[in-house]
Formats: sequence, structure tokens, C-alpha cells
Amino acid sequence: MTTALNLPRIAFLGTGLMGRLMATRLLQAGYPLRAWNRTPAKAAGLSVFGAELALSPAAAVADAAIVITMLEAGPVVDEVLGQALPALVAGALVIDMSSSGQQEAVALAQRLAKSGVGMVDAPVSGGVAGAEAGTLAIMAGGRASDFERAAPVLTVLGRPTLVGPVGCGQLAKLCNQLIVGGTLNIVAEALLLARAGGADPAAVRAAIRGGFAESRILEVHGQRMLDRNFVPGGQVKSQAKDMENILQAAAGAGLRLPVTELVTERYRSILADLPQADQSAALIALERLNPGQRLGDGPE
Repeated sequence: MTTALNLPRIAFLGTGLMGRLMATRLLQAGYPLRAWNRTPAKAAGLSVFGAELALSPAAAVADAAIVITMLEAGPVVDEVLGQALPALVAGALVIDMSSSGQQEAVALAQRLAKSGVGMVDAPVSGGVAGAEAGTLAIMAGGRASDFERAAPVLTVLGRPTLVGPVGCGQLAKLCNQLIVGGTLNIVAEALLLARAGGADPAAVRAAIRGGFAESRILEVHGQRMLDRNFVPGGQVKSQAKDMENILQAAAGAGLRLPVTELVTERYRSILADLPQADQSAALIALERLNPGQRLGDGPE
């Protein structure tokens, strides 16, 4: 389960847009790693960096001390780890870096514990750029001892912070996504208002940058909206899923979040026909509420 350098063997399940870059960083740091992806071609490029490739989740996790999942959603994580569970070594640690629901994480941890497997839920923020640079914000939930085991691996990928017991990593990620989703919609409204009122929206964006309205959303996604560049990054379907999970978490905590409800409805309105567009396509949802109003003149 460990190499001569005493680095634990890692199984990495899910090598899509983010997962491939994260697995690459771990390989470059010297970790022995076996990768699996439902579409094998998406994992094939990792062999250049020394990864072993597995044909099934069970084959991937055999003799692995640490299993990292970076999959689409909670139900997919549950399905894939269900396939892997018979081959998991007692004492192994699962680090679920997917974005799912708080209660999904808690239920999965309870299921794994019955087989003597620990779990840390550790979703991330920072997108493709953060995955490539190793600067992801990593929000972790779990026992302190499990987080201590996970921390050296997670530090290769970014900045891990333990925020509470299992499930709280997902809760922190939902808080992050609430701020992201809400701010995306506010930036879209501000830029469309500037355009509709006769100002140059690019100049308005430049004028307010550096003040209290400054944010990464205004910097990155404000420019995307001006350019009508909706090639993902984070996708509408992912943001919509997160917004629904936020509402579920709020309901479980006995809260009503009215702004979140509005933002969720905006993403619902474009989910069917723009699921893979960048999340900044919140602008398109807003434009559909305002026929005849459009930001920018270029195609998208």
C-alpha cells in the first residue's frame, strides 16, 4: 500500500476536466496512482505521467491506501464506490472531492464505515485553472485523524481546511456555490442595466473594479459575459445541481433562502437547452426575461 518513499498508493476515480489535472499533479509529486474513468479514453493520457490504468472501480482500488473520487454528483459517487467496495482494503481512506449533497456524504461515510473504511468529503473550488496550478480551495469534512491522513495529499492539490465532521465539506462547498451563483446573477444584472441605460458596460465594469464590488466573478465572468464566451469552465448543469442541493440543505436546517430560490429558478430556466454552457450563461437567462435587451454584439 506504500512505496519506498512511503507515499501511499492512490486510486483516482473520475478523470474528467478537473480530475485529470488533479491526478496529474499527484503523479508529478511522486504518488503511485491507478486511474479509472467510465470513458477510458479520458484516463489514457495519465499513463504518460506514470499512472496505471484500471478497467473497473474495483480494479482501481485494489491495494490502494487512499481512494479519491472526482465524479459528477452524489448518486454517481455512491454507484461507483458501490462497485469498488468489495475490493477496498480495510483501513483505506476515501476522499470524495465531488460536489454532492451533505446528507449524501453522511450516508456514504456510514456505509463505508461498516467495511472499516474512513472518509473525508473534500469538494473544491477554483475551477480548471486552480486544478492545474494546485491552488484549489478544498473544504473538508471528517474526523481530525482522517483529515490528518488526507492533508499531505490534498496539499498537493490546493489549500485544505477542515470545517467540521463528515458532510460539512459539502456544506461549505454549497455556501461557496451560493455566493458564486448569486454573484454571477448580480453581475449579469449590473452589466445588462448599464447597457440598457446607455452606458458602455465594459467601461462600467472597468470603473467599478477595485472598489467594494470587486470580485473574481466580476473579473473573470464579467469579461466572459461581455465577450459572450460561454465555453465552460463550470457548467450550467453543475451550478443548477448545486443550487438545488443548497435549497435541500437549507430545508434540512429549517431555513428559507429567498435569494437562493430566485437564483435557482434562473438556472432552471436554461438547464434544458444550455446544460453544458458556462455558468456565466446566467446572463442568457436574464436576457430571456428582458426581450430585446442583449449584452454585447458578438455571437456566442
